[in-house]
Amino acid sequence: MRAISRGLSAIALAGLGVTAAAMGLAATAQAQDVWPSRPIEMIVPFAAGGGTDLLARLLAEGLSERLGHRVLVVNRPGANTNIGTHAVVKAAPDGYTLLLSSIGLAANPSLYKPMPFDPEKDLIPITLVANSPTVLVVHPQVPANNVKEFVALLKAKPTALEYASYGRGSGSHLGAELFRAATDTQMTHVPFSGGGPATQAVAGGHVKVLFAGMSAMSGMVSGGLLKAIAVASEKRLPLSADLPTFREGGVDYVTGTWFGLLAPAATPRAIVDRLHKETVGVLREPNVTKRVVEEGSEVVANSPAEFAAFIATERKRLADVIAKAGIK
Repeated sequence: MRAISRGLSAIALAGLGVTAAAMGLAATAQAQDVWPSRPIEMIVPFAAGGGTDLLARLLAEGLSERLGHRVLVVNRPGANTNIGTHAVVKAAPDGYTLLLSSIGLAANPSLYKPMPFDPEKDLIPITLVANSPTVLVVHPQVPANNVKEFVALLKAKPTALEYASYGRGSGSHLGAELFRAATDTQMTHVPFSGGGPATQAVAGGHVKVLFAGMSAMSGMVSGGLLKAIAVASEKRLPLSADLPTFREGGVDYVTGTWFGLLAPAATPRAIVDRLHKETVGVLREPNVTKRVVEEGSEVVANSPAEFAAFIATERKRLADVIAKAGIK
């Protein structure tokens, strides 16, 4: 009987061991499923210093606090956002690689053929973060102080001025081409790798003109490094009430750029939902909203489905703009 008892005890202990091991494995698996458990990279497909970069750093700070792990901004400029975007498309869809992109995401399918990826199929939208109207800024030595004077200067000297852009097909490039079409004027295009280098080039007088998102220009303008001519919004901006719209200057020109957060397409829905919730929460914090508005942008913070529909609409709209302007 004692032998039998000892055998049963051994079996029981073995069973407990198996149960404990199983519980340990389950606990490990559960721990691995907790997201996030390490730092997250937010890829910005532009050089540092531009409007997208500034907004990314503001978002990263708020998300780091809310998620309990650092969100690191990584600049990957080139090919009008294609290099940085492709890096995100190829990344593991685990919520640890995000993309903060802009208008080039919707424009590139009409500019690069073949494309190494499909923005609508290979990425999942999280939220449209903000919109920013285009502002025309020039080097302070440009002899024009309003829209009428600027158009008159271009017509008098069709080849005298060069305009910088964030890259071929970028929002600044398309904005300039839309302006040229609206005013029947000529300027020479000088593309850069992002907003920072383009802005510095104009501030340094190497290139004289830039059509850019208001979000990246306010500091340079207030510091006297750039001269703002007009803003391409429906009405004057509250924090730049002295800056007229293009329509006030006689040119029907309303346009801008946008900023959106995305992830690799196969990212689990639960992670996308959490990212959406926390990103919207950051954007709705009064101090963050105030910062975004002070930079000349408007917070949007819509749903993933609404952002997806917006990208599809933008892709069609920009394809038409690019075809009419003959951009290749």
